[in-house]
Amino acid sequence: MKMPLGKPVFDEEMKQAAISALENEWFILGESVHKFEEEFAEYCGAKRGVSVSSGTNALQFALIASGVKSCEEVITSPASFVASANVAIHVNAVPKFADIDLSTYIIDPKLVEHAITDKTVCLMPVYLYGRAADIYSIRDICEDRGLSFVADAAQAHGSRYKGKNIGSLEDLCCFSFYSSKCMTVCGDGGMVTTNDDDKADLIVKLRDCGRKSKYEHDVIGFTSRLNNVNAAIGRVQLRRLDGWNNLRRKHATRYNHLLKNVGDIVLPPKDDSDYESSYYLYVIRTSKRDELKDWLEKNGVQCGIHYPIPIHLQPIYRKLYGYGEGAFPNSELLSNTVLSLPMFPQLTDDEIDYVCEKVKNFYR
Repeated sequence: MKMPLGKPVFDEEMKQAAISALENEWFILGESVHKFEEEFAEYCGAKRGVSVSSGTNALQFALIASGVKSCEEVITSPASFVASANVAIHVNAVPKFADIDLSTYIIDPKLVEHAITDKTVCLMPVYLYGRAADIYSIRDICEDRGLSFVADAAQAHGSRYKGKNIGSLEDLCCFSFYSSKCMTVCGDGGMVTTNDDDKADLIVKLRDCGRKSKYEHDVIGFTSRLNNVNAAIGRVQLRRLDGWNNLRRKHATRYNHLLKNVGDIVLPPKDDSDYESSYYLYVIRTSKRDELKDWLEKNGVQCGIHYPIPIHLQPIYRKLYGYGEGAFPNSELLSNTVLSLPMFPQLTDDEIDYVCEKVKNFYR
């Protein structure tokens, strides 16, 4: 059996939507883009959605719209893809870190309190692997300290917190539509959702060269627009998202049942009445990570490591800020032990059973 880690969907309906956009619409910022923004915002329960060309741009523009200035601090998680911290540098701010809670893999609100200084202006939790942060606790901290709340939800489309879709509970919530995500635009793309019209209007300008009108520009902007073809595909994928996420949750439940008490495996944080993950990835932890990965791949099961180096130990962050081992021990332990198993809606029970049987064979 040959099993990929993920399997992006592109089918006839998406193909026809893309062709229709090419044949009938302006290529940039046309009807499909505006409808995609409206539909995605409505899905999240937010007032506005603004599309951009990547999830990284979404985060960058959200920080600018939040008023983050040079040398001010943005606190985020070291357990993430490097873009989560890079965006602070992109706006001339300083990325700072607070460690994760090992029971959730999300930034720990109690540790956030200790990381805040008089230069801190923004908290940016990462909804890692599809699980939301403790949004109300983060929001309380932000309100008490006068900080902005920008969420990195690049991996969490359709995740729920206390019964609500994420994307409307934060000041600004940022999504990526990169090809491996729970929903994609079959290329790069991103979205910012917010209930703040002023912030949304500024991001609309930022993504389009700072444009106030056709030839009038009143902010320094960027070229970061979403193509109509990508938006047309995204609209179809959005209609499928809840069904796909329900399948991901079903697959996670089966994995949890079959891998319970196997070896030293630590299963992912479980859903409960407050948290429903999108299970962008199904991630286990084990001290035998590298050996198990080699074994599974020899048996036709593709695995991933998300992410093998925490951000503060990336070479450029060591060089710029002097970080070393031991600074954020929970994030470092996570990076040294995580292993992503195949997770995508089209998985069958037989395929999950095969993966779990190979895992059990390894430990035997």
